[in-house]
Amino acid sequence: MKTVSLSGSPRANVGKTDAAALRAKGMVPCVVYGNGKQLHFYADERHFKDILYTPDTKLVHLNMGSDTYKTIVQESQFHRISDRLMHVDFLIVEDQKPVTLMLPVKTIGQSEGVKAGGKLNVKMRKLKVRGLISKMPDAIELNVETLQIGKSISAGDIKIDGLQILHPSNISVVSVQVTRAAAAEEAANTTAAAATAPAATPAATPAKK
Repeated sequence: MKTVSLSGSPRANVGKTDAAALRAKGMVPCVVYGNGKQLHFYADERHFKDILYTPDTKLVHLNMGSDTYKTIVQESQFHRISDRLMHVDFLIVEDQKPVTLMLPVKTIGQSEGVKAGGKLNVKMRKLKVRGLISKMPDAIELNVETLQIGKSISAGDIKIDGLQILHPSNISVVSVQVTRAAAAEEAANTTAAAATAPAATPAATPAKK
């Protein structure tokens, strides 16, 4: 999966007053935990652009002095009014320990249903999956070329080596819906076919003797 680096500095003090002072300077209070560790630090708010403000899920190499941690974002908090980034939690990942992530869904190709006038509907933009970090792809890629109108790809249809899809198997991820134009065209074709069909020939009546 895609990776990005982030530099952090340890926090000398932990508390609301210190956090407010950091935010006033354009910094974001953060915490990283895992492997029995829990470290409080801060990072430049501008450096989160390629981490949080993107549809991609990324592996974050967190650099703190001479130490580097392989992490993923576990939770991010935003101000309910200004929508400014307030706090970020990072989780240290291990190569041999499964992790749970939300991966974006990307479709490949143009479906037969869309060519016939239907509309492709991606119902789930991200899927929750579990597996080793080495098995995590950049995205869940779904080939929709053979998908017809009225058909869908469900969570249970998705098979990726080394990954477990953490959704009910019957939940629809992407589908092709019939549009009004397609429905009207189908109705018109049905009417035209009926109008041009040859009339049934009445059965001959046997002659009276």
